[in-house]
Amino acid sequence: MAEAAVIPRRNLSQPREGSAGCVLIIDDEAEIRESLQTLLELEGYDVEAAVDGTDGLLHLGDRPFDLVLLDLALPDRNGIEVLQEIRARDPQLAVIMITAYGTVENAVLAMQGGAANFIQKPWDNEKLLADVRAAVARRRAEEENIQLKRALKQRYNFENIVGKSEPMLRIFDLVSQVAASRSTVLLQGESGTGKELIAKAIHLNSPRADRAFVPVNAGSMPADLLESTLFGHVKGAFTSAIASKKGLFEVADRGTLFLDEIGTMNLDTQSKILRVLQDRKFMHLGGIHEVQVDVRIIAATNVDLKQLVREGRFREDLFYRLNVISVDLPPLRRRREDIPLLVDFFLKKYAQENQRPVRDLSPETLRPLVNYSWPGNVRELENVIERAVVLSVGPCIGPELLPDHIAGRGSSLPVLEHRPDASLFDIVEECERRIILEMLEKCNWNQTEAAERFRVPLSTLNQKIKRLNIEIKKRMRE
Repeated sequence: MAEAAVIPRRNLSQPREGSAGCVLIIDDEAEIRESLQTLLELEGYDVEAAVDGTDGLLHLGDRPFDLVLLDLALPDRNGIEVLQEIRARDPQLAVIMITAYGTVENAVLAMQGGAANFIQKPWDNEKLLADVRAAVARRRAEEENIQLKRALKQRYNFENIVGKSEPMLRIFDLVSQVAASRSTVLLQGESGTGKELIAKAIHLNSPRADRAFVPVNAGSMPADLLESTLFGHVKGAFTSAIASKKGLFEVADRGTLFLDEIGTMNLDTQSKILRVLQDRKFMHLGGIHEVQVDVRIIAATNVDLKQLVREGRFREDLFYRLNVISVDLPPLRRRREDIPLLVDFFLKKYAQENQRPVRDLSPETLRPLVNYSWPGNVRELENVIERAVVLSVGPCIGPELLPDHIAGRGSSLPVLEHRPDASLFDIVEECERRIILEMLEKCNWNQTEAAERFRVPLSTLNQKIKRLNIEIKKRMRE
């Protein structure tokens, strides 16, 4: 029986910090409510409870929720009716039906009405928690992508991507043409050239714009974790797989999956990616059933994939599958006319973020910015301008707020200060040593990346490091 009194609501507009999610329980049995609430709160969820459909809908008007656990048999109305009203209010809100009457007909009605799942009392705690985690994850991914579309549509629209140089105008034309298609796109360019920004622009200008844009950095995780992240796994697939988990291919269904640093994938993972591209099917790790998906893939790389193919480190068939439409992003040093526009854009952006008045840039400050080679490309320029805005105190940013190596302060030939008898060979060697050290520091002591930026074979860079007695520091993890 339902309780006469309505459970007091906490009237919270936001979840508490660190919450695993916000869950609303709608059930007229006090023991069920208390059992579910205790179970979920121990897992870190913010939980509220309602005694009937009317009370539950009032809760939904008070604050946002990630998930509703809804009893089918409520004292004031049928749970299916409540489900329909929830879906009418918020089509994206996940609802799991819970009932003691687990008939096939009820399950069909619940799923047809938009329920994420249907669980019969008494439930298995582990399975229920797995279903809750999956439903909350889907809800949050959908919400994040809705917000991304609303907040970034203008920023990533082609008209508003900063650049007027001929190379960028050609890219805008090409991207405008390919956005409406479902073809795979391969973005190639040095680190910091804006590959993810262009990928978002393609997605937001495509018919898939209202679905998920899911980025994943293939170079930031080990192979086994990457495969689990991409394809998901079933319970027991490996030691720590205590519950089944969907992969990002499923999260990106009918949307776009952005695979950054695809050149770092091992050959086994490449084979699985190839199969998804060919058949649009895959299996969870440890699973036996195929999963069908409709995902557009945009891949990105800062290395020469053709060279990796020649070296046997990248599958040739995958390369041609990815390289349907290729977009080569130019480094900043090859589109210097865009630097003043980018500087102005970042000045306004970081003045607003840091609640500062917009600063002007003196001509003597802009000149070294335009002349600098920018090995870190747009990302490096953005960091320099952010630093200048934060450190500035007057209305105009002067060259003293630029890093020494950009402003040109200090002797470019320090060997002359200590060894006036130094030969030309000594001077050249010292300059070469400083340049390599600076690049290694920028690349977090990753010699492979440094060699790629220098556009020399790794063996050549290693020989120079050895000859110049450069001590290689242990690579720092970000």
